[in-house]
Amino acid sequence: MSLARAGCRLLAAACVMACSAGFAAERRVAVSGAGVGGGGSTSLEEALVQAYQNNPQINAQRALVRATDEAVPQALSGYRPTISGTYTNGVTWTETTTEVQRPILNRRGQAIGEVGVRDRSVTRFNPATVGAQIQQNIFNGFQTANRTRQAEAQVFASRETLRVIEQTVLLDAATVYMNVLRDTAVLELQRRNVEVIQEQLRQTRDRFNVGEVTRTDVAQAESRVAAAQSQFLTAQANLTTSRAAYRRVIGVDPTRLANGTPVDRFVPGTLDLAVAQGQAENPSVGAAEYGVDVAQLQVKVNEGSLYPTVTVTGSVQQAWQPSDTVLNQMNASVVGQLTVPIYQGGQEYSLIRQAKETVGQRRLELAQNRDQARANVVQSWGQLDAAKAQIDATRSQVTAAEIALNGVREEARVGQRTTLDVLNATQELLNARVALVTAQRDRVVASYTLLSAVGRLSVPVLGLQVPLYDPMIHYQQVRDSWIGIRTPDGR
Repeated sequence: MSLARAGCRLLAAACVMACSAGFAAERRVAVSGAGVGGGGSTSLEEALVQAYQNNPQINAQRALVRATDEAVPQALSGYRPTISGTYTNGVTWTETTTEVQRPILNRRGQAIGEVGVRDRSVTRFNPATVGAQIQQNIFNGFQTANRTRQAEAQVFASRETLRVIEQTVLLDAATVYMNVLRDTAVLELQRRNVEVIQEQLRQTRDRFNVGEVTRTDVAQAESRVAAAQSQFLTAQANLTTSRAAYRRVIGVDPTRLANGTPVDRFVPGTLDLAVAQGQAENPSVGAAEYGVDVAQLQVKVNEGSLYPTVTVTGSVQQAWQPSDTVLNQMNASVVGQLTVPIYQGGQEYSLIRQAKETVGQRRLELAQNRDQARANVVQSWGQLDAAKAQIDATRSQVTAAEIALNGVREEARVGQRTTLDVLNATQELLNARVALVTAQRDRVVASYTLLSAVGRLSVPVLGLQVPLYDPMIHYQQVRDSWIGIRTPDGR
């Protein structure tokens, strides 16, 4: 009987040693944080560069900005003359039949009556004309100037919207990058946990066979193995989802990813400064400000319809055979025209009132965007502080859980703890390490979120090694273009 008890103690000691070895390997995975980097790995900065170059959402918004640029030359066309040419050619054929009364004469030459006689004549000629007309606007109630300024404000607004999209894509790229790191680390932790729990089950069965534990202990271990396998499969599914999101945002499949680093060093040191910067530099606020300018200029454009207009029209025309009696004819004229609107049914007044109401709406939207920018900064600041504190707390939790697990194992070795106690302590340590990995991911993502909230999540601020897209280049290429249907890139 004493030999049996000694054998049980040896089996229990072997179980504890096997579990300790398994969790030592698991600890090495957790301590590395969310990173799975190594030689030839992709850094977070490189992933952001790929997203900046390849993301279709950014490229679509760039195309929209280029299309918006064309509104400026369209508005400037109001300063330029319009020239048209005409050419006509054809055949004119005229047949005329008339009836005339002719006198009837006797032999002496005296009129003794009248008789109707039909007379038929045919006229045919080939008229042709060539003409040109040029019309120049002199004054149209400042509508052209206001339309030009309005188009320029629309261009600036579209650039701010492009900044919004760029920040959104860069934030999404950082998020999916850290999600892949987190889910990869969690999957490895869950895999190690399955191995440890399976070893725990094997040792428990051996102890049951020699009478050290009961069937209940074996059932508890079997239940934890099934739960660990379920958690492992869930972690696999989460990693698959994160990899698909990475491919969608960044444009390539993730391979080996290096650890991500936070970027809150680019943010002002105090909350008040961060809020002020967010309300001043956030691109959503900038786009709303230009939206107010666009609406105000629309009021001026509509008011221009109440002003008189002055135009000058010059024309020249050369005609050949304009009639059957004229061989050629040339006409030239220069005409100035003044048009004074008196009443146009009231539509112009309604458009002005409508535009003024739109101005009020845009101003309220600007105030809303500023409030939202402030709220985003405050919220992101709080999330970052919470993530920092959570890392410290979870590290302490991991350390405490490791000490507790070691103590429970030692107590179980001398019979003061049950198998369930060991399994519970093992699960608590796993949960703590998963929470640490998640907190490390949240720390990095929160820093990018705060940088986006203050309006500084951009290529120059991050120092990314990628050519910066400059919308001003296309704008300058098309602004003063008078003719041509090809885009600057040759399409």
